[in-house]
Amino acid sequence: VTIKDTLIPELRKLIDLLHQKSKQWQDIIKIGRTHLQDAVPLTLGQEVSAWAAQLDTALVRIELNLEELYPLPLGGTAIGTGLNTPKNFDNLIALDIAKKTNLPFKTASNKFAIMASHDGLVNMMSQLKLLAVTFLKIVNDLRFLSCGPRAGLSELQLPANEPGSSIMPGKINPTQCEAMAMVCTQIIGMDTSVSIAGSGGHLQMNVYKPLIGYNILKSINLIHNACKSCRVHMIEDIQPNKEKIKEYLNNSLMMVTALAPSIGYEKASKIAQLAHKENLSLRQASSQLNFIDQEEFDNLTNPKSMIGGD
Repeated sequence: VTIKDTLIPELRKLIDLLHQKSKQWQDIIKIGRTHLQDAVPLTLGQEVSAWAAQLDTALVRIELNLEELYPLPLGGTAIGTGLNTPKNFDNLIALDIAKKTNLPFKTASNKFAIMASHDGLVNMMSQLKLLAVTFLKIVNDLRFLSCGPRAGLSELQLPANEPGSSIMPGKINPTQCEAMAMVCTQIIGMDTSVSIAGSGGHLQMNVYKPLIGYNILKSINLIHNACKSCRVHMIEDIQPNKEKIKEYLNNSLMMVTALAPSIGYEKASKIAQLAHKENLSLRQASSQLNFIDQEEFDNLTNPKSMIGGD
């Protein structure tokens, strides 16, 4: 119920917002980065769409794996045999719980397995861990893209929720990113505890359910609150720094990649190396080496031709 009523609706709100941002920024072409080095261009919308897609996938995983939690061992009593239970108690209690929660709970076909182990709960904790891993990647991307404002990348401008620092006036820190990162780190650790607890089902009884239940419920609460805070206090008001994005795009040497099919990797590499060594533009370096006609150079290195789509 906690996952259905709180976490999933909040995740959907954030995913919808990221899809909106992706569409809003679909025409802002920027330089990509791999290995934290300059790479070929993409749009800011495409970059954001990756985050939305990651969260979409995480949400689907959670929803699919909820199915494993619906079979109940109630009525199995001590070890799963059902000794001393009224006839049909297991079916009736599962039906009653299903009606009260409006969720498809049912009696387990094999109560021995669910009493001796809590694999379904361990699996759900793993899905929450995967969600945390996704969020940690996203907020670290945001920290990189917004770092600066003058000595970093500064492609994104985060809202100034808590401006200033204890000793540096005017400093604005990515506090929402940091809060989410701490939540994700905590959940990754709690997943390890649940995995160990899940393996502790000695013979017919796993006695670690209090620890497992606590960690799952705590994780749901933490990630829900952090997700909502990120959405309301950061994602909604992020703004692209179009001037900085354009500057990086125009100065990048990786546009030379588009020349490789025409002049080959080695010659394209020589153009980039000369431009870097002599502090030239790619066009100037290409003109000096004369490996390609300048009109063809301009056509091939047009960023709009490199971002995919129609």
